[in-house]
Amino acid sequence: MSFEGFLKEVQAIAEKFLLKLQKLPKAEPVEIVSFSVVLLFIVTVLLLTIIACSCCCYGCCGCDGRPDPRRRKSQVRPAAH
Repeated sequence: MSFEGFLKEVQAIAEKFLLKLQKLPKAEPVEIVSFSVVLLFIVTVLLLTIIACSCCCYGCCGCDGRPDPRRRKSQVRPAAH
């Protein structure tokens, strides 16, 4: 898929979403609840993804973006008898 096709697809999804939001005040309660549940699920997945990525990045690098030398793995050698 080309970048232009991707942009058209995103625009089509955004237009459908806006249309759904405009019709929401006139919708039935079941439809409002189901839309809210789907929206809550999407927001939760995005939030958890952001948290996971930030924790992973923070584990590899410090806050300033440089690797933290204290986080390096050290090799353990067997004790000599």
